[in-house]
Amino acid sequence: MVQNFEPIDRVAFQVGPLHIYWYGIIIASGALLGLLLAMREGKRLKLPADTFTDLILYAAPIAVICARIYYVAFEWSYYSKHPDQIIAIWNGGIAIYGALIGAVLTTVIYCRIRHLSFWKVADVAAPSVILGQAIGRWGNFINQEAHGGPTTRAALEQMHLPTFIVNQMYINGTYYIPTFLYESVWNSVGFILLLLARRFVKLQRGELFLSYMVWYAIGRCYIEGLRTDSLMLGPLRVSQWLSVLLIILGIGLFVYWRFVQKKRPYYGE
Repeated sequence: MVQNFEPIDRVAFQVGPLHIYWYGIIIASGALLGLLLAMREGKRLKLPADTFTDLILYAAPIAVICARIYYVAFEWSYYSKHPDQIIAIWNGGIAIYGALIGAVLTTVIYCRIRHLSFWKVADVAAPSVILGQAIGRWGNFINQEAHGGPTTRAALEQMHLPTFIVNQMYINGTYYIPTFLYESVWNSVGFILLLLARRFVKLQRGELFLSYMVWYAIGRCYIEGLRTDSLMLGPLRVSQWLSVLLIILGIGLFVYWRFVQKKRPYYGE
């Protein structure tokens, strides 16, 4: 039976010759909500009022550039033949790990210049980052990307998904597993857990960020294995290699701080 579903238009609206894409709106919305959350917590912890508004002005564009460079580098066989597509970011094709690398490096430099504790700023930012990631995955949904392997409509309906998600997963005559949704849900749960942890668990400085890093990496390592559009490096996907590295690094640093270094300020100090 031939299905006939029109995918959601990637263009939200048009202003003259300018096309405004849902992808950009969704990413920007996630960033804005994350910023507001970080500003509120930063104020409570007595960080300078402009800490996160200034930081995002530098980190956001650098993160996007790094995300694109990361993606293009691992897809160079295609982009070397289509150099005009390198800047076509509105068609998708950014790697979240590239964005995180760019954002973290920017934050390290920013904190040094402003004489702030990187780990204190990172702790405050952690829930905001994972919230932005949870929201941002819906940009992939609009673009019909970051999905898993082929499946059936019946299998999707058995998951009790809304009809608009099921229909959007019908791409070029085939239904696909909505791995974008898996990651969005995983990140949303992580966001809630981070908020609970910073309120009810006595964490040392930096441990909230490490908790975010390990939680995200565990989910990403598994979900990446279900995707069909992954960047590959040998037998594993690039994101899986990096996820495993981050899990080991995060747990290792946590253990070192708790059992070797010991004397560290607590969250909020």
